[in-house]
Amino acid sequence: MSLARTDADDICDRSNCAPIREILDRVGDKWSLYVIAILEARSLRFSEIKRRVNGISQRMLTLTLRNLERDGLLTRTVGTATPLRVDYALTTLGRSLLQPIGELLSWALSNRRKIEKSRATYDRSRPEAQTRTRPRPVTGRGAPAGRVEP
Repeated sequence: MSLARTDADDICDRSNCAPIREILDRVGDKWSLYVIAILEARSLRFSEIKRRVNGISQRMLTLTLRNLERDGLLTRTVGTATPLRVDYALTTLGRSLLQPIGELLSWALSNRRKIEKSRATYDRSRPEAQTRTRPRPVTGRGAPAGRVEP
């Protein structure tokens, strides 16, 4: 769907604006994007996903997986072997997100430097931007580090 070919009223009218926003919030949050991209190749165990998603906490990964499962984007399979094995895999619906997510990630990688340069130019040109608090970096365990001053 091209936004140029779509009537803006069709995108967000009274009957579908809230549900569409909820869906975009889910698939657009930073952890869901990573989890979906990581599960492209094969099903993975919780610990494997956690190792591959740098900075995510155990609680946040649990919530993300639960929400993606609830939305029908992945399945959770509990094996019968001992020790217990739980695998997560994309559903057909989840796989249908791979192309748009890939395009979004590719766009972000291609344009990262331009955006960083724009931000720096903007921040230098506006005194109020120089005194604002920058986003807090994430530590290796997923918890925000201390406040970072400009």
